[in-house]
Amino acid sequence: MSFEFLITSLVVVLLPGTGVLYTMTIGLARGFRASVAAAFGCTLGILPAAIASIIGLAAIFHTSAVAFQVIKYLGAAYLLYMAWSILREGGAMDINSDEKQRSHFKTAMHGAMINALNPKLSLFFLAFLPQFIDAGSATATEAMMQLALVFMLMTFAVFVLYGAFSAYMRDFVISKPRVMKWLKASFAATFGYLSVKLALSER
Repeated sequence: MSFEFLITSLVVVLLPGTGVLYTMTIGLARGFRASVAAAFGCTLGILPAAIASIIGLAAIFHTSAVAFQVIKYLGAAYLLYMAWSILREGGAMDINSDEKQRSHFKTAMHGAMINALNPKLSLFFLAFLPQFIDAGSATATEAMMQLALVFMLMTFAVFVLYGAFSAYMRDFVISKPRVMKWLKASFAATFGYLSVKLALSER
C-alpha cells in the first residue's frame, strides 16, 4: 500500500460531500452517538461501489447510459427526500421530536442509501483503485479489496470526527432557535442543490 494512496484517499475523504453533510446534520440535531451511526451508514454505503469496481460491474455504468441514468435519478430523488426530511416536523434535524422514534439503525440506513444510490461513486472507484494496483499481479483482486477496505476505514474515522465537531456545537446551536432554523434551511438547500447537480451530471 503506497503513501500516495493514503494521502490521495485522505484528501478525497476530507472533501465535504453528501456523506459529510448528512453526518454533520445528524450530529447537530441528535448528538455524537447518532452521528457515529450516520458515519457508519455512509461508510457502509461505499461497499456496493467498491464491490462493483472490483468485479467490474462499475464498467456497466460507464458503457450503459440507461443503467447510469436509472441509478442517477434514484440517487437524485433520494437526496431531495433528505432535503424534505430536514425541513419537515419530526425530520432529521428536529431536536424536539421523540428520540426513541429515531433508531440508530434507521439513521445508518439513510446514510447507506445516500452513498449506495450515487453512481459516480462506482465510477470513482473504477478509476481510482486501479491506479495503485499492478494489473499483472496474480493478487490484484485481493489488493483492490484491501485498498477499498482502507478507504472505507478512513472514511469512517474522518466522518466520526466531522460528527464529533457537529455534536460539540450542538448545545450552542439548539440554544439559538434562529440559528437552528437557518441551519435547517441551509442543509436542506444544499441537499437540494446536490440532487439537481447529480441529476444534471454526465458520466
